Amino acid sequence: MAKRQLNIATDLSHFGEERADFAGAVVPPIFQNSLFTYESWDDISNAFDDRTNSFIYSRGNNPTVKIAQEKIARLAGGERALLFASGMAAITAAVMHCMQKDGHVIAVKNLYGPANNLLFNYLRKKMDLSVTFVPGRAVTDFEEAIRPNTQLIYLESPSSGVFSLQDLKAVATLAKKHGIKTLIDNSWATPIFQKPLALGIDLEVHSCSKYIGGHSDIVAGVVIGDTASLDSIFRNEYEWLGGRIAPMDAWLITRSLRTLPLRMKAHQKNAIAVASFLQNHPAVAQVNYPGLPSFDQYELGRQQMTGYSGLLSFRLRTTDLEQVKKFFNNLEVFKIGVSWGGHESLIYALAISYIKEMTPEQFAQTGLAYGDMRISVGLEHVEDLIADLEQGFTALL
Repeated sequence: MAKRQLNIATDLSHFGEERADFAGAVVPPIFQNSLFTYESWDDISNAFDDRTNSFIYSRGNNPTVKIAQEKIARLAGGERALLFASGMAAITAAVMHCMQKDGHVIAVKNLYGPANNLLFNYLRKKMDLSVTFVPGRAVTDFEEAIRPNTQLIYLESPSSGVFSLQDLKAVATLAKKHGIKTLIDNSWATPIFQKPLALGIDLEVHSCSKYIGGHSDIVAGVVIGDTASLDSIFRNEYEWLGGRIAPMDAWLITRSLRTLPLRMKAHQKNAIAVASFLQNHPAVAQVNYPGLPSFDQYELGRQQMTGYSGLLSFRLRTTDLEQVKKFFNNLEVFKIGVSWGGHESLIYALAISYIKEMTPEQFAQTGLAYGDMRISVGLEHVEDLIADLEQGFTALL
């Protein structure tokens, strides 16, 4: 009799945990060891012949890490996953796997800042890479940017700050036609609400510090994809660059994965309520959130996502920096911080860092405004979140 396929929420609680090996422990142990010993010359020699699957040294494989990786791969619909010490370590490994010297990358414009710097500043100088940034809202943006040496299309859907979408299936089809690899940062939607690998994307990366971790207590990243690609990344970028995750952090990820489906539903519910409130508030000029029917790519989102996370942005009507600061400083529940995806609600404004680096004229040319706010809607009671924002708006009166 064929075994019944389990719901992903059930798999996240049990898949990959061989409890009989751990005295029936309902929570797996933490293997906090640096190396593994063998009984004989032949045993360790055979392990080296299969390094990608053997436990030799914890810079490579570790049983605690393996459990979390298998759960994430199952969740995303990938054959294999590799956990890293940070999201940027995962992104760097995935990009380096796809690129060769003198190659060309096509990337969406509103890319996560450190990833943008990796491509445009670091690798452009170190590997003579060329980078073309495109809006990405139409597949023709990518098609027109293809060169003979294009090796990678880097996606982030929804993208940072403005949350614009790319048609993942169409871009994947185009890339395969030209023999180009595709990579997506899927941290915003998580594999709960979006499965890029099923749409033809080659590699998927996440900052596990965000929703996958979900408790603001770890920094980690993951690459997910087919076995051949992940084995290659393991043998090269993973082992050689040394961006391995600590067993304790992997154990915390396993803990977090058990509640991920429930947490994402709660983030979505709160965020839709907050976004709707903001959309109808006279102090707000614009809201960027794919979960609003008024969002200009709402239908594309419904086609390739099954839900929405808690990260969104909005623009205050005022352009007076002192007024913006009053709004910002009058909040209590929304804490001021740079990250997102945790249990707590956060607020940040790009102007905080940009005005240190740019003249007012340069800042204006970015298309951003002092009143652009990014909020991560957490798991607090939504009435308290809305009341807190209203409290901030009263400072503008």
